[in-house]
Amino acid sequence: MEAAAGASLYQGSTDDPVRESTVGSVLREATAKAGSTAAVAAWGALPGERRTWNYAELLRDAERAARALLTHFEPGEHIAVYAPNSAEWLLLELGAGLAGLVLVTVNPAYRVRELEYVLRQSRSVGVFHTRQFRGNPLERWVDQTRPGLPQLRHAFVIEEWETFLDSATADIELPEVTPDHPAQIQYTSGTTGNPKGALLNHRGLTNNSRYYAQLIRLQEGEVYGHAMPFFHTAGCVMATLGTIQARATHAFLPAFDPAWLLELIEQERCAAMLGVPTMMIAMMEHPDFLRRDLSSLRVAVAGGASVPPEIVRAIEAKLGVTFSIVYGQTEACPLITMTRLDDAMEEKANTVGQPMPQCAVKIADPMTGEPVPLGAIGEICTRGYMVMQEYFDKPEATATTVDQDGWLHTGDLGAMDARGYCRVTGRLKDMVIRGGENMFPAEIESALIEHPSVTEVAVIGVPDPRMGEELVAFIRVSGDVKPDIEVLRQHVRQRLAAPKTPRYWVFLPEFPLTGSGKIQKFVLRERWGQGAYDPVDSSRRV
Repeated sequence: MEAAAGASLYQGSTDDPVRESTVGSVLREATAKAGSTAAVAAWGALPGERRTWNYAELLRDAERAARALLTHFEPGEHIAVYAPNSAEWLLLELGAGLAGLVLVTVNPAYRVRELEYVLRQSRSVGVFHTRQFRGNPLERWVDQTRPGLPQLRHAFVIEEWETFLDSATADIELPEVTPDHPAQIQYTSGTTGNPKGALLNHRGLTNNSRYYAQLIRLQEGEVYGHAMPFFHTAGCVMATLGTIQARATHAFLPAFDPAWLLELIEQERCAAMLGVPTMMIAMMEHPDFLRRDLSSLRVAVAGGASVPPEIVRAIEAKLGVTFSIVYGQTEACPLITMTRLDDAMEEKANTVGQPMPQCAVKIADPMTGEPVPLGAIGEICTRGYMVMQEYFDKPEATATTVDQDGWLHTGDLGAMDARGYCRVTGRLKDMVIRGGENMFPAEIESALIEHPSVTEVAVIGVPDPRMGEELVAFIRVSGDVKPDIEVLRQHVRQRLAAPKTPRYWVFLPEFPLTGSGKIQKFVLRERWGQGAYDPVDSSRRV
């Protein structure tokens, strides 16, 4: 199918209809067709810790979790999960889906201020959390937030999962859940203020993940391995719901470590893996890479940042796989475009592929909303079953992002050719993607401006061959003495998740300003690219 009349508008394949499915229905269907097939291989935090479920066992334990949830919560209520990857996290997601509850996913790197915002804004009435994660005292932060959140009725410790399950009312009936029922609230960085919660329904999540699994040709009984976080759609949607609908085995780690992921692929005989480019680079550079048997791998999927051609070639050659890149955002459940496995190297290395099935994409003039001519740059917009229902409790932000015709405005700039292949050329939104994670500069700027020595601050993203982008903090200080970089770094890390700490620091006597006094970030980017600054690189201190 070609774009209409030379315009940048393309409709993905409509051969496979959107199904009226839910999280619960796809799990029940997989169990009915492949109850004895291996469903999950969950690697724990301790060496050798590995727990497995077949599909019949997974449904049994998910239903048990659903009954325990309904003992404490009503269908439609919001419950948060604040923890790293684990079997319990996965069972909580499936249980919430069966119980008609809305799961609010929270990054376990969040500290108390970030956690409090998400719990309050989402109106969560319960939170499930681990005691700590990589030195971050999650239980302490939960305890500190509870007095100020009267709607938060319950907090459950995931390490006491069996106690929670034992609290269930045995004869409680599971409700009927419809495809348009909200399933998750996923928080995503925006252009102003705090993160916004994208409200995603069952239909969008189950179908988007099903199309993804089909496009990587995931087969029943194959193993899909990864270390992507469950708080992100890559983990709890593409991996979790995609493998269930393929009736494949979902093998995962609590968190990313290159040596650990190499071991997972070898031991579980993974056929497919998902990561961001930085993960794959770290794997290929690790000393264990050459001694691991990775011959089972046939496909590697990357998302979160553009991938240079040389990296694509290295991934295919060194891992012995077919490479695919995906593009999307949380508000689209998440995938919008994807390269196909039989695409040529030119498409894999220079585009983000064609629209997903049942997904329309246009490159729009930011002023008029009309499709621009083929090859011209405009805003990437998408429309279809997978577009979020809303930003939870933010009607104005929703109306700005999803227009009256149903087009989701991504805030990304791109171009399209006549075959529907898209390129991402930049962003309208002031957002940085570092190592596959979305960073919101205004949030970091708000933390830095609280330091008494900082008078003005601007944070931008700059290209980085390894991380995709890195954060640069431009600072104007009060007085003549520059504050110690380590002091500023610790100031940020005490308030925000560690990955949001800038790597580069530049002190300026003044900022380039617009006529109305606003900082011209595009000038900072241009001057950075010209090598006009002498930044301090704090990466060796991390």
